[in-house]
Amino acid sequence: MRFQLALNVDNLERAIEYYGKLFNAKVNKRKPGYANFAIDEPPLKLVLFEAPGASERLNHLGVELLTDEHVDAAIDRLEANGLATQVNREEQCCWADKKTVWSEDPQGMRWEWYKVEADLEKFGKGV
Repeated sequence: MRFQLALNVDNLERAIEYYGKLFNAKVNKRKPGYANFAIDEPPLKLVLFEAPGASERLNHLGVELLTDEHVDAAIDRLEANGLATQVNREEQCCWADKKTVWSEDPQGMRWEWYKVEADLEKFGKGV
């Protein structure tokens, strides 16, 4: 399991250069307008969306899970507590086939609990 931080950035190339140096890491996945880093220490999935002029820097927060059982447990827990806002057992989003459950905190911050099933060659607009 690793924490996910998804940021909107004005210039993807500059952001990749900065965060690569900051975390001493190489890009894990690079697509048009999108990049992510799978960082071991600290355990972090850093996702960058090129969105010049975005009103918010923070796109969303999340938790990357490693097994379907972990996603199913998150879905069950969030649904039981009335926190699940959207469940996608088969979602194409952000260059990946994923299984996700979404929640929003009281101020509207989006949280994603997910597992990547497979990489895609196109940007899926699931959420």
